[in-house]
Amino acid sequence: MKRNMNQWVQQFREAPVKKPMPILSFPAIQMMGVTVKELIMDSGLQAKGMKLIADRTDAAASVSLMDLSVEAECFGSTIRFTDDEVPAVIGSVVSSEEEAQALAVPQIGAGRTTIYIEAIEKAVRMIEDRPVFAGVIGPFSLAGRLMDVAEAMVYCYDEPDMVHIVLQKATQFLIRYIDAYKKAGANGVVVAEPLAGLLSPALAEEFSVPYMRQIVEAVQDDEFIVIYHNCGDYTIQQIDSILTIGAPMYHFGNAIDMAEMMKHIPADVLAAGNVDPAGQFRNGTVDSMKAETLSIMEKCCKYPNFVISSGCDIPPMSKWENIDAFFEAVVGFYSSRA
Repeated sequence: MKRNMNQWVQQFREAPVKKPMPILSFPAIQMMGVTVKELIMDSGLQAKGMKLIADRTDAAASVSLMDLSVEAECFGSTIRFTDDEVPAVIGSVVSSEEEAQALAVPQIGAGRTTIYIEAIEKAVRMIEDRPVFAGVIGPFSLAGRLMDVAEAMVYCYDEPDMVHIVLQKATQFLIRYIDAYKKAGANGVVVAEPLAGLLSPALAEEFSVPYMRQIVEAVQDDEFIVIYHNCGDYTIQQIDSILTIGAPMYHFGNAIDMAEMMKHIPADVLAAGNVDPAGQFRNGTVDSMKAETLSIMEKCCKYPNFVISSGCDIPPMSKWENIDAFFEAVVGFYSSRA
C-alpha cells in the first residue's frame, strides 16, 4: 500500500510511545515448519512468513529477509546454503583490476532476485496496517563479498582503483534492484552496510558513503525511504560522514553503545537499535531479554528520535519466547511511564 513515507517518519518521530522495529523475518520458519533453504527459494513462503510475524507482533513495520548473499550470487559468487542458517558467500570473483573491469553488472531477475521481488509484491497485498520494507546489501558490503571480505580491507590500501570499479558496478546494480522493489510496492528498503563498519572513518568516507549517497539520491522520494543499517564496531567514529547519506532513519548494531550514538544523531533523524540478536534473541532467556531491552530504553528513550530494535537481523532459530519478551518489555516500559 502506498504511503507518504515522509509523513510516516515525522509521525513516528513525534509519537511519545514508539512501536519497536526489529529486523525480524527469518524466525518465521519456526511458525511455518520450513527450513531456511526452503524459505529463501519461495516467494510465497517469504510473504506468508512476513504476514505471520505482522499478525503476531505489534512492530512499527514489516521488514523482509536480510539475506546478504542474494546480490553477490547474481555477480557469480558461490553461496553456501544450510537448513537453519542464513546463506553465506564463499570465496571471491574479483582479485585484480582486469577482473573488476570485466565484471558484468547483472540484470534484475538474475539469481534469486525475482523470488525476493515477488515476495515483496505479495507481502504488500497481505500487510496493510504498517509499512513494508525490502532488504538489500550495501555497496561496500557487496563489493567486499565479491573480492573476499578479508582481502577487501587490504585492497582499499593496495588496489583502491580496483575497489572503486567494483563499487561503481555494485552501486549500479543495487539502484536497479531497489527500484524493482519500489515498483513492486515496497514502502522503503533497509540497506545493510555492515562491512563498512570495520573501516576507518577516512576509508568509510571514501569507499562507502559516496556510493550510499548515490543510492539514496536515486531511489528515495515521498513514498519510498532508505533505512541505513550498520552493525560494525566503528560506526560512532564514522557517524558524521554517515549522516551525509541523507537517510531519514539509521539502524545500528549492538557492537556500539547506543546511548553514546544518540548524542550524535540530529533530532529530526530517527535512529534505531540495538538489542543483541545472538546474545539475547537467539541465546538469551526471557528475563535477560527483558533486562537488556529495558536497559537500552532507559538510556536512550530520553531522545525522542530513538526507536528500540534488534541490533541486527534476528537469527532464524531465535526463541519465540525471547522475541515475545522483547515486545512485552517495550509495552511494559511505556506503561510504567504513562
